[in-house]
Amino acid sequence: MASTKVARVPSPVGELELLATEAGLVGVRFETSRHAAPPPEDCEPDDGRGPAGETLTRVRHQLEEYFACRRTAFDLPLAPRGTPFQERVWRALLDIPYGTTSSYAAIARRIGAPDAARAVGAANGKNPIPIIVPCHRVVGAHGELTGFGGGIERKRWLLAHEASPELPLG
Repeated sequence: MASTKVARVPSPVGELELLATEAGLVGVRFETSRHAAPPPEDCEPDDGRGPAGETLTRVRHQLEEYFACRRTAFDLPLAPRGTPFQERVWRALLDIPYGTTSSYAAIARRIGAPDAARAVGAANGKNPIPIIVPCHRVVGAHGELTGFGGGIERKRWLLAHEASPELPLG
């Protein structure tokens, strides 16, 4: 298995732990992340070298731009690890435009599994690359905020941030 590099960066939603391999970004964790892979003991600190180091440099830069309201889409090599169904859901999340939301049912229809809204919700909840793969943009059928691995307050903040470019950060 490829070595995983880890970097920690401050953000308006708390410290983020970024994880990358030579294949690309494999994780973004909040301090409260429930679904963490790989375990921290399998990681080495980022030294900025190699493909993983280059990816982490790009991630840091693009997150800074996102939080400064200068970026609405990410352009990064992504390498999330999940089941084929989870990966289909995570790819569909990338199609939700900045500043908008979608529902679990709409995503289920989009991936050709119209009866799988609950399974979409479970896959969404296991997204290992939040913010960049925008699982925070998925809400309940009536627009209600539903679970988020980083916590509902972070989800609320991210949605407000995307809805209001003038939102003061910090």
